Amino acid sequence: MDYILIAAGLVCLFAGGEALVRGSVATAHKLGVSPLLIGLTLVGFGTSAPELVTSVAAAFAGSPGIAVGNVVGSNIANILLILGLTAVIVPIVTSRDAIYRDGLALIIASLACLGIVLTGFANQVHGIILIVLLGVYLAYTIYREQRVQDAASDLHRAETEIAEPGPQRLPTALALALAGLVLTVLGAKLLVSGAIALAETAGLSETLIGLTIVAVGTSLPELSASIVAAIRRQTDLALGNILGSNLFNTLGILGITAIVHPLEIPVEIARFDIWVMLAATAAMLAFALTGGRLCRWEGGVLLAGYGAYLAWTCREVFAA
Repeated sequence: MDYILIAAGLVCLFAGGEALVRGSVATAHKLGVSPLLIGLTLVGFGTSAPELVTSVAAAFAGSPGIAVGNVVGSNIANILLILGLTAVIVPIVTSRDAIYRDGLALIIASLACLGIVLTGFANQVHGIILIVLLGVYLAYTIYREQRVQDAASDLHRAETEIAEPGPQRLPTALALALAGLVLTVLGAKLLVSGAIALAETAGLSETLIGLTIVAVGTSLPELSASIVAAIRRQTDLALGNILGSNLFNTLGILGITAIVHPLEIPVEIARFDIWVMLAATAAMLAFALTGGRLCRWEGGVLLAGYGAYLAWTCREVFAA
């Protein structure tokens, strides 16, 4: 039954996330929202909706290991698993100007997350700080677009191409977005319930489940978007999608979750997983900034890193 709940939750999260992004993007187009704002929020951040709803649901269920593990684990999976797999399929061409700006924002966000994790808890004040940082990033990006047409802004505009064409009529687009939201909420409840039950019956920590099954499951929209970009040979969009998703995971999801329900940070995340997230972020940016592309062998290194991370994280499962 635990696995059925988890599987049903993942299906609902994936379908709901896709419908939410498609409906929201179509609605924004009809309302005349700029492509930059659509790329920054509805696409780059919209793919993180499953992580947001799941972490909030886990927090209210009294499962901080799942709530925080989902954020940290999703960031790790986005870089090592999804970006690594994409680069192995098709080498990713990168723009230094885009990486410098969004990469710097992600570094700042990651360091802020590290500071909060090391305190051992995330309260409303921490959440507000993270949300303010996210707001500053969005405001600066929009302000910058009005003055300079740079590579980072061009990348975010192009991210709207990742989303499949949505409904042409506004009422249908709104209905699709609403249906996606309902499915996402339902999927999160099923996934969290199944994850908690699995941890209890299997004798595993909720943090382990959050860092692995839940984190990878809620990253399915990012995987889908990255694979679509690779097939279309728009690999720079895959990198932009991961940067935007991780930025929102760190600032938006952890921030909102801490505001609505303060969390105690699991000790194991502070000891190990947060450092893996920082190392993965550094490796991604280093690979992206050297040679103007992320090559297949670099993607292989990222994938190997995820394999090693899973082996270490799940060692208690293997031992049993």
